[in-house]
Amino acid sequence: MLIFLGYAMVAGFMILIMTKRMTALVALMIVPIVFGLIAGAGADMGKMMLDGLVKLAPTAAMLFFGIIYFCIMTDAGLFDPLIRLIVKLAKGDPLKIIVGTAVMGTTVALDGDGATTYVICTAALLPIYQRLGIRLQYMATLLLMSIGVMNILPWGGPTARAASAMHLDVSEVFVPLIPAMLLGIAYIMFVAIIFGIRERRRIGTVRASDVAAIEEGLGEVPQFRRPRMLPFNLILTVILIIALVEGFLPLPILFMIATAVALLLNYPDVNSQKERLSAHAYNVLAVVSLIFAAGIFTGILNGTGMLDAMSNSLLYITPDSFGPYLAPFTALLSGPATYAVTNDAFYYGVLPILAQTAAAYGISSAEMARASLIGQPLHLLSPLVASTYLLVALLDINYGENQKAAIGWVIGLMFAMLGGALVFGTIPLRGIGG
Repeated sequence: MLIFLGYAMVAGFMILIMTKRMTALVALMIVPIVFGLIAGAGADMGKMMLDGLVKLAPTAAMLFFGIIYFCIMTDAGLFDPLIRLIVKLAKGDPLKIIVGTAVMGTTVALDGDGATTYVICTAALLPIYQRLGIRLQYMATLLLMSIGVMNILPWGGPTARAASAMHLDVSEVFVPLIPAMLLGIAYIMFVAIIFGIRERRRIGTVRASDVAAIEEGLGEVPQFRRPRMLPFNLILTVILIIALVEGFLPLPILFMIATAVALLLNYPDVNSQKERLSAHAYNVLAVVSLIFAAGIFTGILNGTGMLDAMSNSLLYITPDSFGPYLAPFTALLSGPATYAVTNDAFYYGVLPILAQTAAAYGISSAEMARASLIGQPLHLLSPLVASTYLLVALLDINYGENQKAAIGWVIGLMFAMLGGALVFGTIPLRGIGG
C-alpha cells in the first residue's frame, strides 16, 4: 500500500505541474497532505512536516544568502567583464554563445554545487540571452546537464555517499569514472551545438551594428555599479568558492558571512543596502518558499514510511536473470531510482543490497558504486532536488515545462556516460556468472 501511495504521490505531483493544473509551490504542499491522509498519518503529519522543514532549513538558508550574494556581485559589476568577453568572442552568433554556456557551466560547476553554478551562470549569461532573444530553456538544460556530470566530483556529495556505503576510499570510486565524465561533457557540448544551430537558424547571426549596440548597452554603468570594487569582489568570490570546496564552514554560514562582507564593502550606506535587498526580494521569496514547501513533501514522504517502502520495492524489480548484468542494470536503475527517492535512501538503503548480490557474480563493490552514480543527471530533475527550483526561478521558466523540455536530453546524457563507463572498463558489462 505504501509503495503504491509513494509512487502515486510523486506521479501525481509531476502530472499536476506538467499539465499546469497547479503551481509547484501549491502542489508540493497539497499533494503530500492528501496522500498522507490516505496513508492514515492523521495527527502525526504535523510533526512529519515540521521534521521536513527542519531538515531543509539549512538548504533554504544557503539558497537565500547565496542568491543575495551573487545578486550583489551582479549589481556591483563583478560579471561585466565576462559578459563583455562572451559578447566580443561570440560576435552575435547564437551558436558560439550557447556553446560558451556549456563551457562556462561545466567550468563553474567544478565546485560541485548546483545552486552556486546556477546563480553565477545565470547572472553572467541572462542579459546576453535576453538581448539576443535566445531561448532561456536551452541555458537551463545545459546547466542542468553540467551539474549532472560535475556533481559526481568527490566534493559534490553522491560519490561520497556511494563510497561510504560501500566502505571504500572516494578516489577508488571517482578516478575510474573520469573517462565516462569526459564523454558526458563531450555529449553536453554536442547538445549545445545542436541548440546553437537551431537558434542560428531561428534568429540568425546578429548584425555587427546590433552587436555594437549590445556592447554599448553593456558599457552603460547603472548608479549601483561599483567598478572600482571589482578586484575586491573577485578576491572575495574566489575565497568563498575555495571555502565552499574545502568545506571550511557549513555552506549556509559561508554564504551568510560572504553576504554581510559584500554588502559592507560595496554598499556601506544603510539605505543602499536596503535598496539592494529590496530589489532582489522577489527572487529570494520565489525560491525559498519552494524549498520550504518541498520540506512538507519530503517530510510526509519520509515520515509515513513511503520513502522506505519505495526504496525496498526497487530491490524486487530485479529479475534473477539480471544477476550477471547487475552493474549496467544498476546504472540504468540509478536514474529513475534517485528521481523517485532521495540520494541517501538509494545509496544507503538500496546500493548495499544490490552490491551484495553482485558480489556472487564477481562484480566488485567499487564497480557497483561507480555504476550507481551514472544516473545522477536524471536525479537533478527530481522534485526532491532543491537547486532545480532555483534555476527555473532565476530564468522565470515553468517547472513542468522545464521537465518536459530537458528530460530527453538528460536521459541521453545518462546513456552517454553509461556507454563511456562500459567502453573504458569503468564497470563491467557482465559478471562471471550466468
